[in-house]
Amino acid sequence: MTSVSLYCGDCLDILPTLTGVDAVVTDPPYGMGKLNKFGSRGKVAAATPYKPIIGDDKDFDPTPFLDFPVVVMFGANWYAPRLPASGGWIVWDKKDGGTSDNFSDGEMAWVKGSNVMRIIHHKWRGMIRASEQGEPRLHSTQKPVWVMKWIIEQYTKQGDTVIDPFMGSGTTGVACVQTGRNFIGIELDANYFAIAEKRIADAQAQLSLEMVLA
Repeated sequence: MTSVSLYCGDCLDILPTLTGVDAVVTDPPYGMGKLNKFGSRGKVAAATPYKPIIGDDKDFDPTPFLDFPVVVMFGANWYAPRLPASGGWIVWDKKDGGTSDNFSDGEMAWVKGSNVMRIIHHKWRGMIRASEQGEPRLHSTQKPVWVMKWIIEQYTKQGDTVIDPFMGSGTTGVACVQTGRNFIGIELDANYFAIAEKRIADAQAQLSLEMVLA
């Protein structure tokens, strides 16, 4: 069984105390909350009143996260001038053959540790999803577990330790549990921390049950 360590606090305070991290996989707040033209990231699904994301009202500085061996950071097209040049990008095609609407057709992530650009095709358009149909969305920028598992399996190996400094609802942690990676999660918002803690514990319990039944 892999290890999971969760911290409720500011990642900039906690990161310097940690060792043995092989990869950062995260979706940081990068300033969408201050763009009135597009609205806040908390309005991605207008029917659900998501709690605002702490720090999403200011520009994101990726510098404290760049020294780790492998880094995957979503939303990097919004802060690309503050990143080193890299050929390693991920494009997540969220409409996957569907028609465009008022929202972006996909999302982009910057990658350290690879110079190859990859495309992920996985439909995720409101209630129209290729996975997790009928499951509640718990965070305004929540990613599918399927997508995070693909990323983790592509850029890390079993037994590696993956950290998500902006854990949100804990999807990266669930993906790590399901793929045999150790996980360190940090979340500043106590409400989202509790959600992530439960989701990851449920994933661990499900894995333990599957091991007993195997």
